[in-house]
Amino acid sequence: MALAAAQTRSVLFIKRKYLHALRKTCLWFSTNDTILADQRKPPPKTHLRKSQKKTTLTDLSWEERLSDVVTPLWRLSYDEQLELKLKHQERILSQLSGYLSGELQSQSSLPVRTKLSFPVLPVLPSPVRDGYRNKSTFSVNRGVDGNPKTVGFYVGTGKKGNIVCVNGDHLLNMPEMHTRVARCYQDFIRLSSLEPCLLFHTGGHWREVTVRTNAEGHTMAIVYFHPQTLTPEEVAVHKAELLDYFTRGPGSVCQLHSLFFQESAMTRCTHEQSPYQLLHGQPHIYEELLGFKFRISADAFFQVNQAAAEVLYSTVRQLCIPNPEEGRERTQFGGTLLDVCCGTGAIGIITSPRVDRIIGIELIEQAVEDARHNAALNNVLNCEFIPGKAEVALPGVMSQLSSAGAGGGPLAAVVNPARAGLHYRVVRALRNQPNIRRLVYVSCKPDGDAMRNFRELCCSPDPMKKLTGEAFSPTLAVPVDMFPHTPHCELVLLFER
Repeated sequence: MALAAAQTRSVLFIKRKYLHALRKTCLWFSTNDTILADQRKPPPKTHLRKSQKKTTLTDLSWEERLSDVVTPLWRLSYDEQLELKLKHQERILSQLSGYLSGELQSQSSLPVRTKLSFPVLPVLPSPVRDGYRNKSTFSVNRGVDGNPKTVGFYVGTGKKGNIVCVNGDHLLNMPEMHTRVARCYQDFIRLSSLEPCLLFHTGGHWREVTVRTNAEGHTMAIVYFHPQTLTPEEVAVHKAELLDYFTRGPGSVCQLHSLFFQESAMTRCTHEQSPYQLLHGQPHIYEELLGFKFRISADAFFQVNQAAAEVLYSTVRQLCIPNPEEGRERTQFGGTLLDVCCGTGAIGIITSPRVDRIIGIELIEQAVEDARHNAALNNVLNCEFIPGKAEVALPGVMSQLSSAGAGGGPLAAVVNPARAGLHYRVVRALRNQPNIRRLVYVSCKPDGDAMRNFRELCCSPDPMKKLTGEAFSPTLAVPVDMFPHTPHCELVLLFER
């Protein structure tokens, strides 16, 4: 009876609030409508379309091989891509339905297609299909011609020892400015007296380059460098050459808004471990989402598709705190939104006009600093951002909210974790907080560890796992296509109790 009631509420929610709200804000896109594409004239790509069917890898050009790696769905029409993604999400979510119905007893069970017990909406398409990426990282390695100073993307794997670096100019998801910076960086390192760093233990210095852009056309480039045994004075000489090339030399065609340099002996490191050195321009670029402005620093997380991010965040906002003007119930307006894994605060800040209070929790201190800055930048005064591990900070926050009692208004939660999903202590704290009646989970990989989180949120109370709170039920799933021409999309899953 409870499940049937939940399903009935979901259908009413879709009809009365969700769909109407999205249509009203012009975010409900039809895949048959004309969708805005990158305004630039793309490089010739018709020769890479599906009229050319290849049967063996050796028959494919290097450009086609790279397209198959980076944008595997490039041969399909966009409607076909969305259909494929929807079927994939339905297969994943049918497993969740199977777990909840008892047809699948464990996550290790063989996949069984079970009838979905909650609605899955069609995939919301990206408003921009081509050239949509606002962040790209280009690697350095041996190219098709054997030149080790080639900048692009990998075909092959290091494990098999068959890596070939191929320029990405033809890739459908790549904006022209990104490939222009990559080409200039390639020209620069080929002029440099230093060797590229292909493997850390074999020496070399020049590593990958990351390019970030915004809708205004501002471009940030971040060059990664392995110092090996060079002295600081020797490194300074090559930094000066890099700066000169991109500001006064041939690279000035890129018109960089920011040029950063990070020297590190590690594959990846934070600003705290090895500071990003600003060689030229401004320390940040800015981007707008749904009328709010956000600061983007060199290592800040930001959705790679700005136009689709507006669709995603509008969907999340509407599911977390439905606009009271769109329905009869006004009691859901106000209260508190708990934003777990909040990053630079985008979801909380965008949702802030609908609630009395936002509490964000984020592991990375630089992201918390950016979140606080973004709140101040937008004159948002009801956001609080807490640095630290969610599994450590959340129980204290839950205790504080519990002591506030029902007088604090409705309590909703949104979680947007990395692919590894939520720590079990975070799930436990959310599950055992009775005042949370609505929880929105955003996942880029729902068939991974996130599925474990879904089961723990929805399973029967289990004292052994300290999951004593009332179970949630999935009531609505909304896939959002953030990554056209790839198999991936974001899944927004609403849980209620």
